[in-house]
Amino acid sequence: MSGPARSALQQLAVQFQRQMASAAAASQARKVAILGAAGGIGQPLSLLMKMNQQVTSLSLYDIGGTPGVAADVSHVNTKAQVKGYEKDNLADALRGADLVIIPAGVPRKPGMTRDDLFKINAGIVRDLIAACGKHCPGAVLNIISNPVNSTVPIAAETLKKMGVYDKRKVLGVTTLDVVRAKTFYAEKKGLDVASVDVPVIGGHAGITILPLFSQATPKVALGAEELDALTKRTQDGGTEVVQAKAGKGSATLSMAYAAALFADSCLRGLNGQPTTECTYVESTVTDAPFFATKVKLSTEGVEKVHGLGDLSDYEKAGLKAMMPELIAQIQKGIDFAKSS
Repeated sequence: MSGPARSALQQLAVQFQRQMASAAAASQARKVAILGAAGGIGQPLSLLMKMNQQVTSLSLYDIGGTPGVAADVSHVNTKAQVKGYEKDNLADALRGADLVIIPAGVPRKPGMTRDDLFKINAGIVRDLIAACGKHCPGAVLNIISNPVNSTVPIAAETLKKMGVYDKRKVLGVTTLDVVRAKTFYAEKKGLDVASVDVPVIGGHAGITILPLFSQATPKVALGAEELDALTKRTQDGGTEVVQAKAGKGSATLSMAYAAALFADSCLRGLNGQPTTECTYVESTVTDAPFFATKVKLSTEGVEKVHGLGDLSDYEKAGLKAMMPELIAQIQKGIDFAKSS
């Protein structure tokens, strides 16, 4: 690599670190555990969390391959100390964790429905959450494993059985929906994506994903066709990537990026710098017992769940259309957890 190219890459890395944790000087020692660290999301996520200056201990767990990932990531010259764990060492991976990020499970492949994913991932999430409840019951949990609309209720019910459920600390990661909505909106209207914000509410699958372009900033008028196209592209973003990868992968890199952003906000909150993010949590905002809206993240996880704000007629229709599907997916997760 030439000198100028190397310099540019180094500057980019420094910029990313600063963006991820400008509050690092005031932060406490924080242990972050990633469950599923050797997978397609887990590996880039491990790298991104190693670059986060709020992380002092990075614990990487998977059923196999983790020592190699840990060795690789540990060479990055940032302060987090990295350890890799496999198979029977889950307890050691979790003890003392402040934040647990869970991308474990199988990714979606062409032709797979969310129900297909559920059959495989539900048991994986249940068992990992039970381990969290036993070994780090006070940790904030960031659940990525799909289908999130069902796996978050599974996590809640599992922890309730153990007597350690805290609704403030069980969070479904829907940040990728926000990242996509921001990107697509900025591209469509020629905006600086760094200055764009688009709230996304509901769930994390298909029509349950509802970007609120009426609340986007900066506010730019959208025609009816533009609005519908942007909404559908946000909802189908995962399928777009699966098809583009021709069946050889899913949205792993963008998901890792979104998960790292959300984890950074959770760490900021834990360290006394409240932040606001969209996330899928236990909620009374709608008739669905779990729902994604903006929340305030603070020292104990979710401090406040915000309401929907003013919705356009298009968004009201989208909200009404999603509810039966979202509630059914939630109930499916609850039923699984109660019967297992």
